[in-house]
Amino acid sequence: MGVVNVTPDSFSDGGSFLPPDKAIEHGLNLLDEGADILDIGGESTRPGAPVRGEEPSSAVPIKPSVSAEEELRRVMPVLDGILRARPATIVSIDTYKAAVAEAAVAAGAEIVNDVSAFQWDPEMASVCAELKCGVVLMHTRGRPAQWRKLPHEPDLISLVQNELATRVQVALERGVERSRIVLDPGFGFGKNFEENYPVLAQLEQLHRLGFALLAGMSRKSFVGRTIGKRTAQDAPPSKRLYGSLAAMVVSILQGAHIVRVHDVKPSVEAAAIADEVLCAKR
Repeated sequence: MGVVNVTPDSFSDGGSFLPPDKAIEHGLNLLDEGADILDIGGESTRPGAPVRGEEPSSAVPIKPSVSAEEELRRVMPVLDGILRARPATIVSIDTYKAAVAEAAVAAGAEIVNDVSAFQWDPEMASVCAELKCGVVLMHTRGRPAQWRKLPHEPDLISLVQNELATRVQVALERGVERSRIVLDPGFGFGKNFEENYPVLAQLEQLHRLGFALLAGMSRKSFVGRTIGKRTAQDAPPSKRLYGSLAAMVVSILQGAHIVRVHDVKPSVEAAAIADEVLCAKR
C-alpha cells in the first residue's frame, strides 16, 4: 500500500504532494514501482494534530483542523486523476469522516482506511456498511493531542487485541460484512516510541481475531528514535528508510498481509525476501 499524502503538514513529506498534479504523478510513480494499493489522505493525523472531538468531555463538539469540505477539495482531484490514468487502480481513502468516505467511494475508491476504527465519526460504520466497501479498522489510543501524555500500558498487545475486537463488533452490528474488514494495530497511534516494539514482536497474536492484518510503520517516529540512538538524536523522516524496511520485514514475518509504505520500490524488494522466507517455512 503506497502512501499519497495530499496535506501541507504531513510528518513524512511536509506537503510535497499537496498540488493535485504532483500528487497524481507521485501516485502513478508508486504504481510503477510496484504498489498494489494507493492510500490517499487529505488530513494529517500526526501527533498533536487536532481532530474531531478532541476533548471527549466537552459538551461542545470540537471541529477538526480540516473540514470534510476541505479534505474533499484536496483528495478528489487526485483520486479522479489517478483513476482516469489507471482505471484498474485499487484506491484506499485515508479518512475518519463519513462524508469523505461516501464521496470517495462514489468516485471509485474501494477501501476506507479509518485511523479511529469508526470512533471519531458516529456515522462512519453505517455509511461503510451501505457502501459495501473494504474497511481498515486501526487501533488508536486517545487522540493525537493526548498521545505523548498517555500512561504506560504494561500489556499493550492484549489491549490492542481486546479493543480491536470491540471495534469489529461495532462494525458487524452496524452491518459491515466480516469479509470486508482488515485490522491495523496502529503503530505510533497512542504508542510512545519503545511501546511499539512489543506490539511488533507479538503481532502474530492478532491473528486470533480472524482478520487480515495491515502494518504501517514507514518513517514513524519510533523508527527514528531507535536508529538515532547511536548519535543521541532522532533520525528525521527522510533518514528512516532502512529502519522502516527492517520493521516492515519483521511485520511480514509476523503475519502482516498488507504493509503501508512511503518508499515502494525498496519495500517491494524487501518484502519479496520476507515472502520467500515464509514460503520456505511451509
